[in-house]
Amino acid sequence: MTESQTRWPCAQCGSDLRFKPGATEMRCDHCGHVQAIPDQPKERKARALGEIDLARGLADDLAPAEMQVVRVTPCPNCGAQVEFKGATHATECPFCATPVAIDTGTERKIKPQAVLPFVLNEGQARQAMTDWLGKLWFAPNGLQEYARKGRALAGLYVPYWTFDADTRSRYSGQRGDHYYETRTVTRNGKTETEQVQRTRWTNVSGRVSRQFDDVLVLASQSLPRTYTDNLAPWDLSQLTAYSPDYLAGFTAEGYTVGLADGHSIGREVMSGVIDQDIRRDIGGDDQRVDNVDTDWSDETFKHVLLPIWMAAYKYNDKSYRFVVNGQTGKVQGERPYSAWKIAAAVVLGLVVAGAIFYVTQMQ
Repeated sequence: MTESQTRWPCAQCGSDLRFKPGATEMRCDHCGHVQAIPDQPKERKARALGEIDLARGLADDLAPAEMQVVRVTPCPNCGAQVEFKGATHATECPFCATPVAIDTGTERKIKPQAVLPFVLNEGQARQAMTDWLGKLWFAPNGLQEYARKGRALAGLYVPYWTFDADTRSRYSGQRGDHYYETRTVTRNGKTETEQVQRTRWTNVSGRVSRQFDDVLVLASQSLPRTYTDNLAPWDLSQLTAYSPDYLAGFTAEGYTVGLADGHSIGREVMSGVIDQDIRRDIGGDDQRVDNVDTDWSDETFKHVLLPIWMAAYKYNDKSYRFVVNGQTGKVQGERPYSAWKIAAAVVLGLVVAGAIFYVTQMQ
């Protein structure tokens, strides 16, 4: 990718343009000039949002138009693949704020087909994060205030794989149906009867089928999957054909989870759904699944970029990371705790328990 392809000069003052979240335009922070992002032909949109045959991707047999050469270097601290645009040779890792300089290498990667543009701007994302922190009663007040006034959030386009598949599964297992027996027991010299739950197991077998569409798998190792998975749901109907214009002023991370590894994770996710389908098909009060044999067909994939605002703060010598869904404002992060608030809650609990005990004894 050449420098001219990755720089967005303002037509009025020559400064760099930045994509404006929630709109299909770029804006100059220097003079305020607004420049519309050209609408894409329907044929290009359809091609960009179409599926790619998984077998071809795994065999490294993709067309040249589906590949690109990028300048990337791993962050020496967290390992994130930081992409460099234009003539830039040094930057800061958006995931851990470590200074990063470009090395001499380039890498051939699968090109992003589609992008989900930012809807929330930095101010709206910050408000969503501070509102989320405010609902955490045990969060330190100082951290909430620091987050409001701290460094700006980083806008990141994070790589994902999406996988489609048609599945037909044969299974064998057991169906458990509960019933109750009455038995007589002696407790403290008294004879009592009680109901005891038993389970009657019956051998079963059957078939289930399911079509999977756009199963999302994070293609980055820089953020914990527990964070990003909990940012769902994403409205993927708003995906648009990839254009570097949507990346103007933002950072895009290259994928570090390859297609094969991403596919393995995707199959694990789909297998979990199939297991739930089988248990529903077995029915009863309890189920045992002994064997599953799944036929996978029509497997396809896409490489897409999704928008995330991220903040990393160091408070009282401890680092906290928060991520905000750049489309919906949903927040996830490392939950901070205030020792003073926890101690106050414990003391309050003891006082209430003591009062209840006193009243009970008086009565």
